[in-house]
Amino acid sequence: MTLAQAMLAVLWIGISAYVLFGGADFGGGVWDLLAGGTERGRPDRALVEHSIGPVWETNHVWLIFVLVVTWTGLPSVFAAIASTLYIPLTLVALGIIARGAAFAFRKASTEPWQQRLFGATFAFSSLVTPFFLGTVAGAIASGRVPPGVAEGDLLSSWLNPTSLVSGALAVGTAAYLAAVYLTRDAERGGDTELSERFRRRALAAGGTVGVLSAAGLAVLRADAAGLFDELTSGRALPLLAVSIAAGLASLALLWRRAYVAVRVTAALAVLGLLWGWALAQYPRLLPGVELDDAAATRSVLAASLGSLAAGALLLLPSLWWLYTTFQREHVPPRDSEK
Repeated sequence: MTLAQAMLAVLWIGISAYVLFGGADFGGGVWDLLAGGTERGRPDRALVEHSIGPVWETNHVWLIFVLVVTWTGLPSVFAAIASTLYIPLTLVALGIIARGAAFAFRKASTEPWQQRLFGATFAFSSLVTPFFLGTVAGAIASGRVPPGVAEGDLLSSWLNPTSLVSGALAVGTAAYLAAVYLTRDAERGGDTELSERFRRRALAAGGTVGVLSAAGLAVLRADAAGLFDELTSGRALPLLAVSIAAGLASLALLWRRAYVAVRVTAALAVLGLLWGWALAQYPRLLPGVELDDAAATRSVLAASLGSLAAGALLLLPSLWWLYTTFQREHVPPRDSEK
């Protein structure tokens, strides 16, 4: 494996982490939006807040990681994407800022009208932000981001069939992952009724994502034929098959209420599709630009990878500790300890 390939692999690992953790974070906001009125939706919103509250800032660190790795390891690709797609990327940034601020302010607010205002901002931002991230992915996948600074069309690059279906798929995937995770969180908290409610939502969201994935393939066939061929008959086909099999297994596990195992299969279904896209497009990053053409110099890649390896020794155990701490069973204290 060359240094450029190693950097690309690290980049895609970061994207995968953001999709699984940040995506579920956004999905929690989607279910917050769909929870219903103030009283009827209170248990759902309380569960969402309890589940994502300790880790929501950590989840979005992966996005910063992806941006820094792309900027450092693939500077020309970063410049082309950031300049051509600055409209959806700006909307993503505004959505993340508004979402985080609203989430914090709602928790600190005491007036009902303030809670409703900040709650609506948090929920709406959770819906539109993954959509615009999906349009960015669709623009890259469909080859509408040419090399160079602002060489692509500022509107049609991300307002096109592939981008729109990718945006819808991003929202659906986020909602699906969140529902799967929240089902287990509700069960662990002993709320069977809430767990069942999120189980039904997970089943509905999983079915919707399956339909959107099939629609996405149909759109790709008409809009990005080369990528469609690689996904359906080329080297990426095994990963696409893994994604489909894991998705069907997830629905079966949800039906059987195997809430721990379904977390693994749901993540695998998403990762199969994500890495299938990567393999289908490799080594082309942008139209006419391959990995070796876009990669930074050998010295920059070596220094960056060395720094990332050293940082991972501290970061990964810390993240593992953080997530596992808030996923443990909460045992009520004994009377003598109260």
